[in-house]
Amino acid sequence: MDTSDLPAPVAEYLSANRSELFEFTETLVGYETQNPPGRTVDVVEWLEDTLDEPALSVERFEVDPEKPNLVATLPGRGDRTLCFNGHLDTVPFDESGWAYDPLGERDDERIYGRGATDMKGAVAAMVQVALAYARTEPEPPVTLQFAFVSDEETGGDAGLTTLLETSEFDPDACVVGETTARNGRHSVSVADRGNIWLTLEASGIAAHGSRPMIGENAVDRLTDAIEQLRDDFGQQKLSVDSSMDDIIEESVDFYEPEAGAVAACSLYRYPTINLGIIEGGTAINTVPASACARVDIRLTAGVDTREALGGIRNCLTGMDGIEIADISWTRGSYEPLGSPIVEASAQAAEHVVDDRVYRRSATGGGDAKVLRHEGIPTVEFGFGTQTAHGTDEYTTTEALTRNAISYGTLPVLYERLTGVDG
Repeated sequence: MDTSDLPAPVAEYLSANRSELFEFTETLVGYETQNPPGRTVDVVEWLEDTLDEPALSVERFEVDPEKPNLVATLPGRGDRTLCFNGHLDTVPFDESGWAYDPLGERDDERIYGRGATDMKGAVAAMVQVALAYARTEPEPPVTLQFAFVSDEETGGDAGLTTLLETSEFDPDACVVGETTARNGRHSVSVADRGNIWLTLEASGIAAHGSRPMIGENAVDRLTDAIEQLRDDFGQQKLSVDSSMDDIIEESVDFYEPEAGAVAACSLYRYPTINLGIIEGGTAINTVPASACARVDIRLTAGVDTREALGGIRNCLTGMDGIEIADISWTRGSYEPLGSPIVEASAQAAEHVVDDRVYRRSATGGGDAKVLRHEGIPTVEFGFGTQTAHGTDEYTTTEALTRNAISYGTLPVLYERLTGVDG
């Protein structure tokens, strides 16, 4: 791993305190923060104590006292602020299915537990970087912020939304520590896709199951509507802003080894349509009079949401017994290639791996989308494993070390690329 761009005292601190990094991870995983209910107050108190350093100012921002958010700030030489963001809540777990303790267990070079890779391991690396700069360097090249938030996994309002509404949180750039590696390929996520969530309702005419021809089957009508959606709207090539072309190209290259070139390209050039829930019918021998489906449609960043909504409505117009009962959406977002935070993050990753680092779009979306829509240039960037949300979730000591070194190097690279005069 290349530490040549790390300030020497910071590099020495990170090297001498690797065991501290692993202990931080085990401690964070040991706090039970399943969401729901997403209680994070205990882990936030631990972070407050751990970050209690003269050089760091630490503040809480909360609406729900059980779900506070924490921001630690370390003033720098330049006039820009670089933020590292991580969420403290996790998805739930069923302990009976685990071979390891879901609240933390070390096995050689692996640290198991819910949230180990999503994303308490990255948070531990951010904490260590904060301490490394606070305890060694008089001032980092730019002001550093470390924002640890609640309520990300369910998209709730107690986390990042509360932080934005109750503070003057407005960094010049942000790195969200989501794991962005897959199957040995490394990346920085610079975009996410928008989503449209449809609730479709179908009405029919009930009849005895032995005489279906005298009724109208609502489930059949509903499945016909979904097939129409897939065959019509789903086959319409998206009108994507040309500024996304290079991001799409790298995204396709990133996903091609596991999805194939055609599928990877379709992922970004066409809508994806997933039937997540379908409900209907009361008995096997009755023609159902009503049915309901919930459909998840994803759109590449840069697509006009209004145009997409119009296309969906046109596709379903005139279908007997079909009604759009509810519709909600979010817009995709992206940070252009060439942006200082994009290039600094990619270079930081290249300091700790020898392989290509892709600058690609995520297939879903999280807090990075919220930040970009607030005008804050944001990427997702972190090393870990593909076990997020799974049984026996784990991270590795190598991934943790890579996170700490790359995050520690990032302020120097970001300052260099923004031309800030330190």
